[in-house]
Amino acid sequence: MKIVDVRATTVAVPLEAPLRHSNGAHWGRFIRTIVEIEADNGLIGLGEMGGGGESAQLAFAGLEPYLLGHDPAQLEALRFMLANPTASLYNNRTQLLAAVEFACLDLLGQQLGVPVHALLGGALRAEVEFASYLFFRYADPRTRNGEVRTPEQLVEHARALKSEHGFGTHKLKGGVFPPGYELDCYRALGEEFPGDLLRYDPNGALSVAEAVRFGTATADLNNEYLEDPSWGLHGMRQVREKLTVPLATNTVVVNFEQLAANVRDPAVDVVLLDTTFWGGIRPCVKAAGVCETFQLGVAVHSSGELGIQLATMLHLGAVVPNLAFAADAHYHHLREDIIEGGKFRYRNGKIAVPDEPGLGVRLDREKLAEYAEFYERTGNYPYDRDPGRPGWYPLLPNDRWADPEDATCPEVY
Repeated sequence: MKIVDVRATTVAVPLEAPLRHSNGAHWGRFIRTIVEIEADNGLIGLGEMGGGGESAQLAFAGLEPYLLGHDPAQLEALRFMLANPTASLYNNRTQLLAAVEFACLDLLGQQLGVPVHALLGGALRAEVEFASYLFFRYADPRTRNGEVRTPEQLVEHARALKSEHGFGTHKLKGGVFPPGYELDCYRALGEEFPGDLLRYDPNGALSVAEAVRFGTATADLNNEYLEDPSWGLHGMRQVREKLTVPLATNTVVVNFEQLAANVRDPAVDVVLLDTTFWGGIRPCVKAAGVCETFQLGVAVHSSGELGIQLATMLHLGAVVPNLAFAADAHYHHLREDIIEGGKFRYRNGKIAVPDEPGLGVRLDREKLAEYAEFYERTGNYPYDRDPGRPGWYPLLPNDRWADPEDATCPEVY
């Protein structure tokens, strides 16, 4: 089997409402680039990468000299062809490599008639559990629905998600409002769901002192971990020394050198593995093995997925023996998807691992065309800017918090 064609299509898929985070916002839609790699036997493997728009499409077109004629089974060769560690100082292609790896594994699974998890050592679980992943949200500018800004709105939203999807773990994405205000919101979740597990993630926006204060003030709650309460390995290490609640990260341990540094001098207890950030599913499985050896916790991270990347997260979650935490997913904030059959469905807080050959998802061509046209119409947006605060940008540690009384958001489509 040889690769004969590479195609990339950028889409914009609407969200229920704009999602706010410490660096800015998702402006009412996820922008993703869908990759199709066609083999000489007529099979098509699927990959997905965040954002990029026209530049991502051109980047994948630029990989054709590397990919055309290559055997998709030669994945280690692809790793060094596309993302040699020294060459990547000039042309960092880690996320491009990840999308290519997804598609190649999809091709191999289809050719052999087995799901991707069978290529990775075999599934240990048939379902993967997910957390609710709660965001502060602007109201949708068109419908004026979906706002999450107050503790009452946050609890109401979490209650609705728990009722609809069965979540038993609740993660609050913070770093938007002043820490004291977010503390009140987080404690409101704990009081509403005393039997459920909690997580808080301000994306490193807090100072070490603020992170310690937040951790101390929530020590009586049913915390699983605090995720990136402060920035940097050394900052996290200082926080960890002063708290009893475990710390997790998806920002300061995202490659094997950082993982080695954390093993040698621990700063975090749980490593969130992202199939895009780590360069594919296979590096995540490898990193999970290192974590197993050194008794570090493992969770599956979300970077704003559609169904193709969600499938990679499910296959990863299926094969990792030491997955002791519910996975993250932005997925339930999406209105639709670009895969056949529509969105994956949650049941009792879990999603079934695909068991069809390859990744187990196929493109809905009509939806792909619809959301490609929607992207052409609406264009890109700056992920690290807030549409409701023109000219704003954050510092680390941040002190430029949003006003909890301000619900203003302009048209974002």
